[in-house]
Amino acid sequence: MAEEGQVLGCHTIEAWNEQLQKGNESKKLIVVDFTASWCGPCRIMAPILAELAKKLPNVTFLKVDVDELKSIATDWAVEAMPTFVFLKEGKIVDKIVGAKKDELHQKVALHAAA
Repeated sequence: MAEEGQVLGCHTIEAWNEQLQKGNESKKLIVVDFTASWCGPCRIMAPILAELAKKLPNVTFLKVDVDELKSIATDWAVEAMPTFVFLKEGKIVDKIVGAKKDELHQKVALHAAA
């Protein structure tokens, strides 16, 4: 896994479960980016997410490739990419569908402060 201040790619269900558990225990905000390698808007959002991760080490940023971990995308009802899901203590507190840079900044700031 990557260091703090980076977007952590979850490539296995085990890694995904481990990150969720860590986030729940630490009570930190988790922002999950459901993405796909072929998705243009996802590629546009990737550096924005990386920049947020550097600025906010108190927030955990995860990236899940929907083609790599189809079952997780299905479990979380992800139908479009990118989808950003905000979690706190194991509960979904917010969700953004689409490459909405400003909304992503606002919601990360809002939920990280809460």
